[in-house]
Amino acid sequence: MPVIEQYYDDFWSPFSDFFGNGFGFQIPRQRQIGTERREIGGGTGFFVSADGYLITNKHVVDQEGVSYTVVANDGKSYDVVVVAKDPTLDVAILKVDADTDFPFLTFAPITELRLGEPVIAIGNALAEFPNSVSVGVVSGLSRDIEAGDGFRFRESLEGVIQTDAAINRGNSGGPLLNLKGEVIGVNVAMAGNGENIGFALPSNVVSSVYESVAKHGEIIRPFLGVRYMQITKEIADKNNLDIDYGVLIVRGEERTDLAVIPGSPADKAGLEENDIILEVDGTKLDGTKSLSALLRTFNVGDKIKLKLMHDGEEKDVIVELEKY
Repeated sequence: MPVIEQYYDDFWSPFSDFFGNGFGFQIPRQRQIGTERREIGGGTGFFVSADGYLITNKHVVDQEGVSYTVVANDGKSYDVVVVAKDPTLDVAILKVDADTDFPFLTFAPITELRLGEPVIAIGNALAEFPNSVSVGVVSGLSRDIEAGDGFRFRESLEGVIQTDAAINRGNSGGPLLNLKGEVIGVNVAMAGNGENIGFALPSNVVSSVYESVAKHGEIIRPFLGVRYMQITKEIADKNNLDIDYGVLIVRGEERTDLAVIPGSPADKAGLEENDIILEVDGTKLDGTKSLSALLRTFNVGDKIKLKLMHDGEEKDVIVELEKY
């Protein structure tokens, strides 16, 4: 698997005296290019096309003032460009421009994945041991987790794959493979307070991001245009609601954070503040899957049916999704 190296110009860490080569980074060597540049860490990525598109995690390439280099299995280094970073998922699409055809991986249908299925994780373990291989099984499906680095980075991830295959720091962005060598997921996180609990973004979600970039040059998401909160039994009881599920269309904390964005598909379909969206194309919004996660399963231009509670009455509304 390609190794993704990060470089700072004249990098210095205030933690160096306490943690050797710098807190949180592996620095096995230095490079001299004009000013001093030091390798400060790394992650993993994998090619998904012969012409040099790669996939990794967004947090692997999310630092400012850093350049990135891809080191292929044969030891050759390539400059890499970050083409797109998904605003809602921990996925980034990179591109290497080189006069060569790269070997690449293909995605497996996520619908065929089963609990207990053997899997293989490959990555740049600890940013020090490239092409480390660990094996395990699919331990869980459709997990929702809060992932972070303990400092500035934190995000919610829905519907991820759980595995007991070892996923260590540096494995981020590497593939989780089935026994056919197909990608079923992208390694993204590990449980710091447990053992043998790792997580991967599912292949269908990641492949849709790549296909959007390959086709349009950017990540295109379907857009509804509402701010909302999930209704729970506690909220329903406190507010004397007749239902204990669905999402309530609400304003944000700031005056400018409108409940329904003017000109959005929701606005055009007549959705209003305090409406409750009960279902999306027959799928009940009971909290098992968020509205945003459901919308990611559709495409721009799709017409979806929303079941609403409006002024105490249920009604169906057709909404045509637009580009985000």
